[in-house]
Amino acid sequence: MNGDVRVTHEQVLAWRLRRQGLVPRTDASAEEIVGRLAGVQAQVASAAELAVAVRQEKPSVAGVREALEARSLVRTWAMRGTLHLLPAGGAGAYLSLLGAARTWEKGAWQRAFGVSPRQMAALGEAVEEILDGQVLTRRELTEAVLARPGLAGLGEQLASGWSTVLKPLAWTGRLCQGPARGQHVTFASPRSWLPGWRGIPAPEEAAEAVIPAYLRAHGPATPEVFDAWLLRGATRKAVLRGWFEALGDRVAEVEVDGRRAYLMSDDADGLARTEPHHGLRLLPAFDQYVLAPGTSDARLVPPAHRSKVSRAAGWISPVVLLGGRVVGTWSLTGPTVELTTFEGSTLPGAELEEEVARLGACLGQELEVVVGGG
Repeated sequence: MNGDVRVTHEQVLAWRLRRQGLVPRTDASAEEIVGRLAGVQAQVASAAELAVAVRQEKPSVAGVREALEARSLVRTWAMRGTLHLLPAGGAGAYLSLLGAARTWEKGAWQRAFGVSPRQMAALGEAVEEILDGQVLTRRELTEAVLARPGLAGLGEQLASGWSTVLKPLAWTGRLCQGPARGQHVTFASPRSWLPGWRGIPAPEEAAEAVIPAYLRAHGPATPEVFDAWLLRGATRKAVLRGWFEALGDRVAEVEVDGRRAYLMSDDADGLARTEPHHGLRLLPAFDQYVLAPGTSDARLVPPAHRSKVSRAAGWISPVVLLGGRVVGTWSLTGPTVELTTFEGSTLPGAELEEEVARLGACLGQELEVVVGGG
């Protein structure tokens, strides 16, 4: 197909809500929801748990924790260098595309973080050996690494809370997060920790899994939007273009309000039949519904209010959706949900009460709501 399907952005938003288990809610497990969303950002663990629970017909924030304990989900550095939940069996494909950019081999990265490609290679080999069959805290891992010849000078980088030098190790399959030990994060080798681990495939093979997963939940999208979600645009353009072209007729170009974008071919007719959705939804911080297309999408987030959604230090606010668009933000203070709506937005009272009650069910407490404008 080459642009034969023409749809409105209202249809696209409604289609995404359905594909992501928001309209209607789903009876899928935490692992299935994470897979359907092409990962869930987990920099804030409670936000990731809530992102799954708000999509479930019978919500449970314990579902994510149980899946991590069962090792069917893994928490590791993934898209845009942030912590994500990924299905254990398919995690390698996402990591492969992140590692393909080889960002740690670029001069700017080396100057900023003071680690050469040779040191990174030696660090990767050391961590792979150290974590084989072991689960270690950051301090334990750091001490073991610094005892290795040639790596004694990396103490500051390994101790950094930003974990910059550890991210390439995640992308090359050397480490992931293990179970917390009290207040301490632990690290494990995916090879010995995850029963469903399949290794790191070649990027070309990985793209054939990751791009369809992204488009089925967050399409239609351009390669540039996909790459912004993946690694903030760090993939070489020729490589990115090749990944999409290799999908052949599995993908189709569709026209969304006059703009061309890609969708999986077998989803095009379903999108064309989708009716706009006018209902209300409350989504937690860092939700994939917002992160995947990006807050710069003016059709999703009003530009005048973007700073209220995408805040300092990379914080993405909990949002209020009406008709699939962001029309406000919310926060939780004790038992009170405080909503701040954007100018001109009026929320349907009955649906708001239902959404707040559902949010309370997810969190296991009764909530009240206060609405203000901003």
